[in-house]
Amino acid sequence: MRLNSHSVAQTHAIGQRLAKQLQPGDVLLMLGDMGAGKSELTRGIAKGLGVTGYVTSPTFTILQVHDEGRMPLYHFDWYRLSDVEELYELSMDEYLYGDGVSVIEWPSRAEEAIPEQYLEIELIPAGDDERIIELRPYGGFRTLDENALQQEGDA
Repeated sequence: MRLNSHSVAQTHAIGQRLAKQLQPGDVLLMLGDMGAGKSELTRGIAKGLGVTGYVTSPTFTILQVHDEGRMPLYHFDWYRLSDVEELYELSMDEYLYGDGVSVIEWPSRAEEAIPEQYLEIELIPAGDDERIIELRPYGGFRTLDENALQQEGDA
């Protein structure tokens, strides 16, 4: 599935609409270069889940837990991992297989820790604020309602 965003606000709106379809235990892998919009989309997902605080990229902490929404949001950033053992020291399994939604930025840093079932989301810059957002389910991740994710101007 391919969506187009023409602004940060549209990226947030796509994240909010996606959040309405998420369920406990869902794992989302965010792909894209630095500045592609991974954290912006995550902010939209957080808002859609009812998170009221500001969501920052957890680059230096590896994990931020936001549990004030309709279900917890576990926001991982694996960019600075030295090895996968760091994740197991954080009891990562409790989060990835828990009662919330896990969003993982830079999943390629610990591919062996990725669950079998996930939704891959790639953000591709197509201009200053424009992004192509591709959603690809893996391992039996359920089909999403594409119409509910589309907005005017999306392709």
